[in-house]
Amino acid sequence: MNRNRLLMIGVLALALGAFVSVLVYRNLQSRGPSTESGVDVVVAANDIQVGSKVEEHDVRLVKFPPTSLPTGAYSKRSQVLGRGVVVPIAKGEFVLPTKLAQENAGAGLPSLIPPGMRAVSVRVNEVVSVAGFVTPGTRVDVLLTGTPNGGSEQQTTTVLQNVAVIASGHTLERTSTGEAQNTPVITLLVSPDDAQRLTLASSEGHIQLSLRNPLDTRQDEVAASNAKGLYKGGTPTANPAPVPHIHTVKKKVEATPPNPTVLSVEVYQGDKKPELHKFAEDGSEVK
Repeated sequence: MNRNRLLMIGVLALALGAFVSVLVYRNLQSRGPSTESGVDVVVAANDIQVGSKVEEHDVRLVKFPPTSLPTGAYSKRSQVLGRGVVVPIAKGEFVLPTKLAQENAGAGLPSLIPPGMRAVSVRVNEVVSVAGFVTPGTRVDVLLTGTPNGGSEQQTTTVLQNVAVIASGHTLERTSTGEAQNTPVITLLVSPDDAQRLTLASSEGHIQLSLRNPLDTRQDEVAASNAKGLYKGGTPTANPAPVPHIHTVKKKVEATPPNPTVLSVEVYQGDKKPELHKFAEDGSEVK
């Protein structure tokens, strides 16, 4: 009897398991395939530096949900291969149009120059380049020290403000004896007008770079400084305006002659109204 009960319980358990399995299968079938499938998107396969040309090994395709993609994301490698990089791209980041140069713009330094701007290099040393802290992506002010108008007193003035540094490197030059030497240079991004000013400043005197906070874009009015203004009691930097001398001209006022003395005489004739006669000091009658 116990054996028959155990057999019935086993059969009922198998039947219940089969029933539950059928219900689960039908439920999964009714849901159908996933409504959101991944799409191919181009990401960086390794770190890509500024000025580099995107090669085949620099990018790869990864599937992402369409709702998670940023605007402008590329879906084919051919869309980015051969284009220059203008913003550093870290490994795994999306390759976006804002990080690449225009098509057929090439790579290297030319691809970093926006339309209407110019790249000008200036020769520097460890002091001029702020001990090497002036690197691509930083912003600087350009200071010039020289003797204006052929004078004997040196002055320092701020020539350019808030200038972007786009490259730093070395150029190979030779000394007076013909030996090769490395000269550090800094490449600045300026407008055509500022390019002329920077070139002229490089030939007029000594150039110094002043590193500034990239978030500080304010243009300040900075007066030129000279040696006298560095010492206590020295004259101000700007020459004071000459004080005009006012000459006072006194106008001669002719003295007004005193009024002549007049003597009045009343003459009575009977009952008539008296007549008034006036005589001057010399005895003549005044009419």
